[in-house]
Amino acid sequence: MSYNCLRYTVMMEKNEDGGYTVTVPSLPGCISEGSDWDEALANIEEAIAGYIEVAKKLGKPIPVEVTVPMNTAKAEI
Repeated sequence: MSYNCLRYTVMMEKNEDGGYTVTVPSLPGCISEGSDWDEALANIEEAIAGYIEVAKKLGKPIPVEVTVPMNTAKAEI
């Protein structure tokens, strides 16, 4: 399997005090933050690369994408 182009779903949550926290459901413990959407996305991409690099060095399998059930809710603001 080639690891040059893996795609992962990320969960981005806006923090009450500003900024965003991002997690990757397929990569347990892979989490990052950013002061805005773009920074958070860039930071999680770096975190994913680091996660995969460490897994490869340790001879661990690289997790593949899992489907996370998503529900949406309508909210009036």
